[in-house]
Amino acid sequence: MSFLWPQLLWLLLALPAGGLAWAWLMRRRKAAVRYASLALMREALGRRPGWRRYLPPLLFAAALAAALVALARPTATLTLPSQQQTIVLAIDVSLSMRARDVQPNRIVAAKAAASTFVERRPPAARIGLVAFGGSAQLVQRPTDRVADLLEAIERLQLQRHTATGSALAVALAALFPDQDLDLPGVVFGGSPARGAPLGEARPAGPKPPPATPGSYRSGVIVLLTDGRRTTGPDPIAVARLAADRGVRVFTVGFGSRDPMADTGERWSIQMLLDEDTLEQVAEITRGEYFHASTAADLVKVYEALSLRFVLERGRTEVTALFAALAALLLAIAGTLSIAWSGRHAALP
Repeated sequence: MSFLWPQLLWLLLALPAGGLAWAWLMRRRKAAVRYASLALMREALGRRPGWRRYLPPLLFAAALAAALVALARPTATLTLPSQQQTIVLAIDVSLSMRARDVQPNRIVAAKAAASTFVERRPPAARIGLVAFGGSAQLVQRPTDRVADLLEAIERLQLQRHTATGSALAVALAALFPDQDLDLPGVVFGGSPARGAPLGEARPAGPKPPPATPGSYRSGVIVLLTDGRRTTGPDPIAVARLAADRGVRVFTVGFGSRDPMADTGERWSIQMLLDEDTLEQVAEITRGEYFHASTAADLVKVYEALSLRFVLERGRTEVTALFAALAALLLAIAGTLSIAWSGRHAALP
């Protein structure tokens, strides 16, 4: 547990001081009744056993402690219902996806797994689809229409080359369609106009302050590839832009790690899965990297992601819980004090 305003925890030091003051007052009261009627003292002791004498004040002190902790705004890592509203799938459609190390081949298995993910999507989630080979295109804007998504997946066609960075940029733009994203010269040689082809520059607008990586809870990017970038912007640079927006990127390396893959034809494709870059993209954006060497592995990866997008662990402020605990303890202390002695817990 951590605190947004930890300096206020110093106020807890007032509790021991209050306890000492209460003990001093109790001793004075004992001295005041030392010469009182013995019958009166016996009657008081009979009516109030020792533990009843101290329980309400202890509950009152615990209530004060909980209230002071609440003032410091505590946070904790909890598993809560996810607030994900938009999921952008970026799927590699380079020629290497014809490889048959995954049966019947990689692209068919990738389509089937994506279709299953769409059909079992988290409730109320919208899904968008980006296809990338030598370039990247948003083939389906985020929608909750399953039929449209399945048709878009089925239409995917193979291309030459692999532009992983472009895929991340297009997916990022799909998450923020109504905003002017700052995709600077290190990626495009300029900032693209809204809805314009990648690479078309325009004057950049005011840049918003960077968000905490992983803090954007309304959307994520899931990128699947079986190779490495051969064209387009550096995916690490684009990942940093996503991190500045707080967007998490979950990366999936698909297929065998063998660089010589069978295409089912008279020739093979030489390729190498760039897991280091995929791991860095996930780490920079506070996402996670997965490797799927078979079609069944890929289905399991999508199932794990779907579950994560329904329930996820995250740091949440729990001030209300401590405030409620303080109110409950205070109510119990007051009720017991009145029931047992007819006076408040602070003056037992």
